[in-house]
Amino acid sequence: MAPPPAAAEQIETTTTTAIHEEDDGQVVNPWEVSAKDGGKIDYDKLIDRFGCQRLDHALIQRVEHLTSCPAHVFLRRGVFFAHRDFAEILDAYERGDNFYLYTGRGPSSEALHLGHLIPFMFTKYLQDVFKVPLVIQLTDDEKFLWKNLTVEECQRLARENAKDIIACGFDISKTFIFADFNYVGGAFYKNMVEVAKRVTYNQAVGIFGFTGEDHIGKVSFPPVQAVPSFPSSFPHLFSGKENLRCLIPCAIDQDPYFRMTRDVAPKLGYHKPALIESLFFPALQGETGKMSASDPNSAIYVTDSAKDIKNKVNKHAFSGGQDSIEKHRQLGANLEVDIPVKYLSFFLEDDAELEHIKKEYGAGRMLTGEVKQRLIQVLTELVERHRRARAAVTDEMVDAFMAVRPLPHMFG
Repeated sequence: MAPPPAAAEQIETTTTTAIHEEDDGQVVNPWEVSAKDGGKIDYDKLIDRFGCQRLDHALIQRVEHLTSCPAHVFLRRGVFFAHRDFAEILDAYERGDNFYLYTGRGPSSEALHLGHLIPFMFTKYLQDVFKVPLVIQLTDDEKFLWKNLTVEECQRLARENAKDIIACGFDISKTFIFADFNYVGGAFYKNMVEVAKRVTYNQAVGIFGFTGEDHIGKVSFPPVQAVPSFPSSFPHLFSGKENLRCLIPCAIDQDPYFRMTRDVAPKLGYHKPALIESLFFPALQGETGKMSASDPNSAIYVTDSAKDIKNKVNKHAFSGGQDSIEKHRQLGANLEVDIPVKYLSFFLEDDAELEHIKKEYGAGRMLTGEVKQRLIQVLTELVERHRRARAAVTDEMVDAFMAVRPLPHMFG
């Protein structure tokens, strides 16, 4: 076991306030996201409640300096907006110390929507610019515990989702994808038990909001998502490297898992995992709406055709434009609520073009239909590019990414 890192002297105290009973009325946990009275998520309050930090411009500049690469669009535009100890990761990298990436996916649906792709698109960028290994966890066990799905269906969906993940372009020589039902055991299970023994039931209730009606499978799951952030959970990858740091790109609703993990890690002699966390991707109907598998019109899926995308954007994307051309020319669009502009902020690469659209649309010189047309072009190209990449992913490729094997050239 590695000696306790010096940085771990100040152990974080796990909150015992149930995250679904906050005064601000926001519910943000790994299984539910909603705001008070159907409003917008207040990310400033969320940062204060969770105890993470805003990702500031100085950190983004450091990334560019250390990697000699432009910052990803998700960094430049604040899509990834909060972090825990990201500066420490950059400090370690600058000293020449290695780290690894860890992210994941809960496979509960056949097809991914664009919101599901965001952490993987960003993780690929991190892998490329820092030249580091990556572990991707498919929590098929979690979905069995939370959803009305059989074990076999969860396992099948995990492999289907793995194809979409591989299609994002990850480097197989630096990437290990695993599904919990297949991989959990040995050193991984040993770490799970070490974590489980150090988290009280009251702490688990405080962090995750479990109730007496929840079955014990849910209460026992959090250590499964915690321990991929410990390098010893992957002896085939990191044997003799138990002091490696871990960076986790994820949406901020996953933060509770890693608040718990960061509390326990120093007790086991590991660095606290660092996190870099994203905003939520809004539903087409607006930020007060919610993407739902039961409402296919609430999101753009990677399986949508060009016609599907055009219809969804034109019919369902909430507009901040005025209700008449005359009024729109006079008052301009409300960019704060306009979904086409928000989606372009995620996926339109050209900063100058985005700023031009915002300026012209906000002043009323550009109409809603024109903005939607540009969004349709951007999304159609993105989805078609992904569809071609996924079509090239074979079952043999999935097996290769998921094979328990060493990665001899995973650093550099």
